[in-house]
This record gives sequence, structure tokens and C-alpha cells, in this order.
Amino acid sequence: MNSVSMSGSLRENVGKKDAKKLRRQGRIPAVLYGGPEQIHFSIDEKAFEKTLKSPESFIFNLDIDGKSYRSVVYDVQFHPVTDRVLHVDFREVLDGKPVKVKIPIRINGSSIGVMQGGILYVKTRKLYVEGLVENMPDYLDIDITKMKIGDSYQVKDIETKDMKILTNPSTSVVSIQTSRTATVVAVDDEEEEEETASEE
Repeated sequence: MNSVSMSGSLRENVGKKDAKKLRRQGRIPAVLYGGPEQIHFSIDEKAFEKTLKSPESFIFNLDIDGKSYRSVVYDVQFHPVTDRVLHVDFREVLDGKPVKVKIPIRINGSSIGVMQGGILYVKTRKLYVEGLVENMPDYLDIDITKMKIGDSYQVKDIETKDMKILTNPSTSVVSIQTSRTATVVAVDDEEEEEETASEE
């Protein structure tokens, strides 16, 4: 997995008033779990949003008042109207202890179905997985070369090593669906066959 460094500042007070004050200053209240104790701190809003908008997943190297922590994002709370980030929960990465993260999907190959006029639908962009950080790939690759119109690639079809996919196995990741053009072609073919049969 890719890593990113980010600085944090310990919070002097923990409460709604302090959280609102931090947000007015362009900072996001955050908590680090998983270690001997919970650490309440704040991070720069703009710096965090850059990683949030990225399709990639990251290991966060947090520098909180001179102390370093490896962590992953566990949960993000958004404002229901503005979608502004209100709070972030980080989970500390400890040696030998599995973590749960979301890994992005990467589509490889040119589908037979698409070349026949079908449309590729990517239904899931990231999958929830569990494992040791050192075993986590940057992407989960899916080869769609052999997929035909009507085919669907599900979570259970993805082969993984040294980690477990937590997303429901029956979840559809990508599918090739019939396009209008492909349907017209199929109808034309049937009509041609009927005309040939009549002539015979």
C-alpha cells in the first residue's frame, strides 16, 4: 500500500465546542485507536481531503506532537448536507496485527463483450479486506478479457493471497451488459435467419 505523512496536533479539550472551533480553523477532529490509549488530535482539512479524493488507499504516517504512529483510516463522518468531513477515526497499525482497509479495484484487459457492443459497468470501486499491512497490494486486479455480454464478475471470483476479503462474496464488481446497438444487431440477425428460412 502507498503511504502518506501527515502532521497532527493534540487536542487540549474534547467536546462539541472545541470540535466546532477546530473546523472553523480548517482542521478536522480525529481519534487514533488500537494502541495502549486513545489519542485525540486534529489534522489539516485540506491535506486530508487530498487523500480522501484519491482512488488509492493509504497507510498514514501520523506525526502527533513529535511522536510517530502508523495507521489506517477506520471511519470518516461527513456532514449530511455539505459532505464536509466532520471527524476521522484512525486505527493504529501494530506489527503482526491484521488491519481492515478498503483496497481499490483495477480493471485490466479489453472485454470480448465490449468489443461486441456491450457496455462495461463498474459497480464496486473498493473492497473491504483484512490482513497484515505488508501483504496489502495497492490494487486488486480484475482481468475482464474473457468477459462476454451478460457476464458478471463477483467478489468470490477474485483470487487473493495472505488476506481475506470481507465484502459479501456475491457482490457484483463489474458486469458487461447489453447495449442498444448490441440488441439491434441481435434482432437483425434473427430477422435475416427468418427470411432465409422462408426463402428455402
